[in-house]
Amino acid sequence: MSSMYTLRPATDDDYNFLYELHVASIRPSVEATWGWDDAFQAEYFRSRWDPANRQIICVNGVDIGMLKLEQHRPEAIFLALIEIHPGYQGQGIGTEVIRDVIGDAHRRGLDVELNVLKANPNAKRLYERLGFVITEERKDRYVMIAALPNTDS
Repeated sequence: MSSMYTLRPATDDDYNFLYELHVASIRPSVEATWGWDDAFQAEYFRSRWDPANRQIICVNGVDIGMLKLEQHRPEAIFLALIEIHPGYQGQGIGTEVIRDVIGDAHRRGLDVELNVLKANPNAKRLYERLGFVITEERKDRYVMIAALPNTDS
């Protein structure tokens, strides 16, 4: 575990924090991709709410972000979502969280996959710096993978 951050399981009590975080961190990319409708976004978030697969990212005891990992395929972890409050972005926290996710997955013999909106070039550059490569390009997003290192000699 990192010294920069800790993770704790999300609970139903985190709903308001996580919705506000979602709006603050992802609105610009969603707005540029599909447009933003407050009522739709609130209902969309509510309809998919499940704290069981979310972790709160904390720095010095302050909740500053969220990590959501899933396993759609047996050979890969899917980084479904990482959100860092804009006031804490650019400090290396997201980088460290993602590096830890990749390291843990690779130790377990798993790839890490994710999708990133084309309207979020900063996130795409971060993922590329961390070793992700584009495996598919869709209309609105890139599919990327941090593949398990090749250990063949």
